[in-house]
Amino acid sequence: MPLEQISRRLRGLGPAVGLVALCLLATFLNSDFATVDNALNVLTRSTFTGIIAVGMCFVIVGGGIDLSVGSMAALIAGCVILLMNSLGAHGVAPGLAVAAGASGAVLIGSLLGFAHGWLITRGRIEPFIVTLGTLGIFRAVLTWLADGGAITLDNDLADAYAPVYYGALLGVPIPIWVFAAVALAAGAVLQRTAYGRHVQAIGSNEQVARYAAVDVDAVKLCSYVVLGAMVGVATLLYVPRLGSASPTTGLLWELEAIAAVIIGGTALKGGSGSIAGTVVGALLLSVIGNVLNLTSFISIHLNAAVQGAVIIAVAFMQRKNKR
Repeated sequence: MPLEQISRRLRGLGPAVGLVALCLLATFLNSDFATVDNALNVLTRSTFTGIIAVGMCFVIVGGGIDLSVGSMAALIAGCVILLMNSLGAHGVAPGLAVAAGASGAVLIGSLLGFAHGWLITRGRIEPFIVTLGTLGIFRAVLTWLADGGAITLDNDLADAYAPVYYGALLGVPIPIWVFAAVALAAGAVLQRTAYGRHVQAIGSNEQVARYAAVDVDAVKLCSYVVLGAMVGVATLLYVPRLGSASPTTGLLWELEAIAAVIIGGTALKGGSGSIAGTVVGALLLSVIGNVLNLTSFISIHLNAAVQGAVIIAVAFMQRKNKR
């Protein structure tokens, strides 16, 4: 095996090695970290941004970016709660109202993702500009809908919706099963389908991909729809946790999702990346937050600062390796 290929594989194992090392350090700092309950808590907390990061991986591998996913999640949460409350007020059974809300979350996310993709591909506007603009728009609309406060799910609906977050299958919380299913399906799509290969080709060299008869605009549009759908899935899992949506819902989720993708080894400029690495990146960020909660080593209020520093450090290492 060529030395270059061996080196590339070893670099690919870097995030997993880092996760194991961090877990060992966390256990040394606080023995409560290694308990089953805490492990399930870490995994459950990682599902929201982890699922979004899976969708973000397609976008970044394809050479794009989305800064609006946290605001999008807040808007979807507010719309879903309003939809379910309205259905409940008109006599629809709680179970059906919840099912309609869950379907609505994925549909709204897909439509918002489609809007991003259309503006980027048809409007020829840079992804950074489009999603920076919608970042403010989505959260402002949610704030308007909530009249500056919070939109709360009715009690009967909250009871019917609770098992989506608090329920378990074979002792494992439902969100973890959903995260695992999403990651496995996305990994297969990215690595084993023509669409996945086209995403990577566009991220590597968009002009060459066009010469190779790849429908670049359609692939990009699809990637943003996938990301929007993933935001919807994450949101429908998150809503029963608090039963409300407010202007602070999903705050900094975009930072965590992008950080998870970058930490997982995906190139910032696109062209290469993996869903497995993204999942490891999401888990690593969740472990960092958990360690900050369990120890006084660093203030929990510096969690976002740690994530930002990690993004910068990984970007620097990627640039150095490229050179």
